[in-house]
Amino acid sequence: MLGSLLSPQVSFPVRCLARELRCWRRRPSGLRDAAWLHKGLHLTPPTPCYGRVTPVFTRALAFGSKIAIIDKNGEHTYKDLYAQSLRLSQQICRLLRCPSGDLREERVSFLCSNDASYVVAQWASWMSGAIAVPLYRKHPVPQLQYFIQDSQSSLVIATEEYVEMITPCAEKLGIPVLPLLKPESCDATGDGHPLETSCPVSKWKDRGALIIYTSGTTGKPKGVLSTHGNVQTVVWEKFLDPRAPRVSVFMAVPTIYSKLMEHYDKHFTQPFLKDFVRATCQNSIRLMVSGSAALPVPVLERWKSITGHTLLERYGMTEVGMALSNPLHGVRVPGAVGTPLPGVEVRIATESSSSNGPCCRVYAHGDEHNTKVTPGMEGKEGELFVKGPTVFREYWNRPEETKEAFTHDGWFKTGDTAVYKDGTYWIRGRTSVDIIKSRGYKISALEVERHLLTHPSIADVAVIAAPDAVLGQRVSAVVQLREGRTLSLSELKDWAREFMAHYTIPADLLLVEEIPRNQMGKINKKELLKQFYPT
Repeated sequence: MLGSLLSPQVSFPVRCLARELRCWRRRPSGLRDAAWLHKGLHLTPPTPCYGRVTPVFTRALAFGSKIAIIDKNGEHTYKDLYAQSLRLSQQICRLLRCPSGDLREERVSFLCSNDASYVVAQWASWMSGAIAVPLYRKHPVPQLQYFIQDSQSSLVIATEEYVEMITPCAEKLGIPVLPLLKPESCDATGDGHPLETSCPVSKWKDRGALIIYTSGTTGKPKGVLSTHGNVQTVVWEKFLDPRAPRVSVFMAVPTIYSKLMEHYDKHFTQPFLKDFVRATCQNSIRLMVSGSAALPVPVLERWKSITGHTLLERYGMTEVGMALSNPLHGVRVPGAVGTPLPGVEVRIATESSSSNGPCCRVYAHGDEHNTKVTPGMEGKEGELFVKGPTVFREYWNRPEETKEAFTHDGWFKTGDTAVYKDGTYWIRGRTSVDIIKSRGYKISALEVERHLLTHPSIADVAVIAAPDAVLGQRVSAVVQLREGRTLSLSELKDWAREFMAHYTIPADLLLVEEIPRNQMGKINKKELLKQFYPT
């Protein structure tokens, strides 16, 4: 129904419900089902042999002629991908004049489509001993140039359709462009042999693998460098076919779910269509997941009423991968992000300085098995700290920012305010923009947004902290209305008094045609503040 599999490496495009309905009506009755999740992305917990790390390509030949990826160009076996990656790796080494075959963490940027070429470019970079720097094809050229320059890449790999676009900025930076032909499905001959790398197995764990740039909502994007050890828990066996008539797993950001519901309300008005959507979701889809941004409870509840699925909420970020999740089997608490995943430890704490140096007051400390709460501190807000094998190595070429991102004893500071209560973790929002301090109260902007989204006239909302000389800050709601609806501040206040504490009710109402979001569905609230409350 909705063809998407999200991972740090590949995401396939989303297809709308209407298109699926058309496909469903046309598909032959004998068409076999697509492969389900057990043939898809597997996440495995760290094991005692975690110190022995080898990149994924070294295991590819063990799967030989099995199908690894299905994309718009056809089927690609593990043997195909390995052979094409090896050829590209050899080209990289010749171009960069590295006869030893080990680029020793030089950076290689690559710009590819959503198909097997992405995997070939990434594997080839790793085979060459380089750090892979994936570029996103929808970013403007100046931003791509920033990523290439900031990562100090020695080379840019680009598939045919992007060579002309990226070449001018690569020439400006004085680095070569290596064109990559589209990988084709083929019957490769011979069994091949595992690549003999010049890097000992013992060294792969700490060797750089990927630089992925943050979304940059709080300044220029930073390159998050993860090692092969960080990504070792990701095992690829088979990707979902984006063209398949049915899929079993759908992962998306909250904005996608909101947009799909808007589409549903416009086009799926007849009872038989609603029955079709619900039946398809119930019979074909095992799991629906929401992440990247806070999921408003009204969105979760409405989606459940349409599809019968309670969205699985989890918490993660570029720097830590996925850290917390509601259970796959068990009670999923709306608005909560569950408990730590295997191998992950979390803390809710506050940092402070004293004459003896930095210190940390811990309110809750947990892992996959249990969470210990400091007596009297359950429900106490603090910053969420994370430690574990998936936590990134460093911000590329930013030693001071890397140092500031960790506590003195090695915990990564997420910058998110969280609480532990009722046996689960809750994210209150970004400490810098989602915690509003007004009249002596600490207000979660996300909680206010969740309430406002239940208003029948509100389609989307962003709550920001407007400066106030008397109150310190006041609650301001930037609102996108549903089509054909109107709303005044006084009407909003009258409605809110029944549901919300008086100090959380918006003092300002700012109506916009659409709330701007980045590619990950996140709102840059600092930009909204500059727009509506310039200093």
